[in-house]
Amino acid sequence: MENLDSAEEWLDSWVAGVDAQASRTVELSRRVAGLTGNASTRDRSITLTVGSSGALESLGLDDQALQTTGAELSRHIMTLIRQAQAHLTAQVTEQIRQTVGLDTETGRAVLHSFTTRFPAPPDDERPDRRAW
Repeated sequence: MENLDSAEEWLDSWVAGVDAQASRTVELSRRVAGLTGNASTRDRSITLTVGSSGALESLGLDDQALQTTGAELSRHIMTLIRQAQAHLTAQVTEQIRQTVGLDTETGRAVLHSFTTRFPAPPDDERPDRRAW
């Protein structure tokens, strides 16, 4: 009888742990869905936002941004998109840390998904290293 009680206690504890992890996973999903990543040029002539999927949601260009070649403008925009996606990944990492934990299977899987899709920009494209 004692073994049965111990088994039931273990099963109850295991179910409670699974339920708690599922709740944290739902919370992580809710938080990530609301995240955006932002980036802009130093002079703010180009600003943009990517959504939680990493897709471009908004792009702002002022007249100063148009005082360059199309190729240069395109390069700046693509660099900013990568920076915004890296910003998004950093925020996702923090949400993982706060909810499911970076050391969990769920945490590792979500983080891997973001770091694979949105790798850190090269050094010459990092906000503190760019010349524009």
